[in-house]
Amino acid sequence: MKNDVPVFTGFSKDVFKFLNDLTNNNNTKWFNKNRERYQKDIVQPARSFVAGMYEFFNRLNPSIRTEPQFNKTLMRLNKDMRFTKGEPYRNYFLIHFGRFKMDTEFYVYFDPDNFDYGLFINNREDLSNFFLIKNIKRYRKEFLKIIDKYGINNRYELLELGKDTQFVEKKFNAGRHLDILTGMKMPILQKSLKQNNKKIYSPDFILEAIKNQSLVIDGFNLIITVETAIAGGLLLRCRDDCIRDLASVQGTYRQVQ
Repeated sequence: MKNDVPVFTGFSKDVFKFLNDLTNNNNTKWFNKNRERYQKDIVQPARSFVAGMYEFFNRLNPSIRTEPQFNKTLMRLNKDMRFTKGEPYRNYFLIHFGRFKMDTEFYVYFDPDNFDYGLFINNREDLSNFFLIKNIKRYRKEFLKIIDKYGINNRYELLELGKDTQFVEKKFNAGRHLDILTGMKMPILQKSLKQNNKKIYSPDFILEAIKNQSLVIDGFNLIITVETAIAGGLLLRCRDDCIRDLASVQGTYRQVQ
């Protein structure tokens, strides 16, 4: 299916206009009349973006969903009116990459006024990534060094997802805000672009997304290598002079014994 999707050339310049028009005309009659705009300005570029991110996420973890489909990586605009009342459509669009519903995941978000992308972390104790947060607390000093080395400080906003998303810090700095992040149930590390930023409408946004997500991924993944070293596990110095561990982390994460 990914082979049938056109190459990503950037998001449509009309995506914000469509969402603004939907906000002012949130009814099925208007939406059906503008369904072709919806496909051209939102769905088709989103599917191309997801297909373009396939190699990156597949190498990171093959269990991360990368199918360019609704209910997989694309959120539908239409609401399930059996469980909700009021307007039939959402006035925002979400692209997300996770292993399952409410997993820690990477996302791109549009609404009539905003374009955001980043990392959502679900810290619930019954999910595997809770062990990562637990170990961030355990190896605080090592984690702070990693964050500083990879230049993650002051590059992302810190928010908390709840009934309403709450803005917490304009520039996340681990030295000052790490306790806040680990104490949240659903923190978000996010970057925002203004509507006139050319990156949004360029094929190079895929590289921008990979670069920024790699900073966060590598910074957090190094916690596993640090833990392996402290626990006396096997580390290898590779031909590129990088130190790597052999800890296997796929669908779940557990402390190294």
